Amino acid sequence: MNRAFNRKKDKSWMHTPEALAKHYIPYNAKFLGNTEVEAPKGTEVVKDAVRKLKFQRHIKKSEGQKTPKVELQISIYGVKILDPKTKDVQHNCQLHRISFCADDKTDKRIFTFICKDSESNKHLCYVFDSEKCAEEITLTIGQAFDLAYKKFLESGGKDVETRKQIGSLQKRIQELETENSELKKQLQELEEQLMIANVPPVGSISMKPQSTDIFDMVPFSPVTPLVPTQASNGCPPPPPTTLPPDIRKDLFGAEPFDPFTCGSADFPPDIQSKLDEMQRQRWRGSKWD
Repeated sequence: MNRAFNRKKDKSWMHTPEALAKHYIPYNAKFLGNTEVEAPKGTEVVKDAVRKLKFQRHIKKSEGQKTPKVELQISIYGVKILDPKTKDVQHNCQLHRISFCADDKTDKRIFTFICKDSESNKHLCYVFDSEKCAEEITLTIGQAFDLAYKKFLESGGKDVETRKQIGSLQKRIQELETENSELKKQLQELEEQLMIANVPPVGSISMKPQSTDIFDMVPFSPVTPLVPTQASNGCPPPPPTTLPPDIRKDLFGAEPFDPFTCGSADFPPDIQSKLDEMQRQRWRGSKWD
């Protein structure tokens, strides 16, 4: 890595080696964005990138867009750019892909670094705005490079391959998380469409409710067979008794009286004799008249 803008080589490091090797150093800054550059290093290269991104940010600011804030996590493995609230990783710049880092002496708030993209293999210049920590962040990235290089010499180059594998795994994890969030979004959209269409869930049985009358009762049908219900004591009710159609009785269980069909044998003898006497008297009276 090259550090530009007349950086003093005798500048002391600001952090302990353990802080960068076992953990990371966090910084807050404003992210102006990144842009492709033609060369992996050079003062003029980053100056052109800074001018370009400042102009784009000025246009967005005039449209009402604010410069987004980010959190930088610097370690011997690279520089992560995260959302400060959700902690979602926006960019993961591995240290062995960073080729240039510098802070601008003409603007004390601006610092940059150039990193080679792992997918497109293009060199991208990342530009940040930090009111108080621009120089300190640049020195911290330089210290991370120094520690990583010492570790590379101690491990005989094996540590670089390990970092590459870790970086590839982290990238794959991020891709899977993005794919998972997209699938969840599609599933939610399908569920909303099903709710709008009133489609019952899979496996459910739709039954048409039985029509009722104005008293919310099932209409009586003479052809509907009567089903005996279970008695309260748990015993089934007795079967209904049916009478032959030729036997007809009144309310008291007697056969109905029919004066036109009754004969002399239909009454007891004493009653029959009185009826005969009354009939004879009526006949005599009608005769004398």
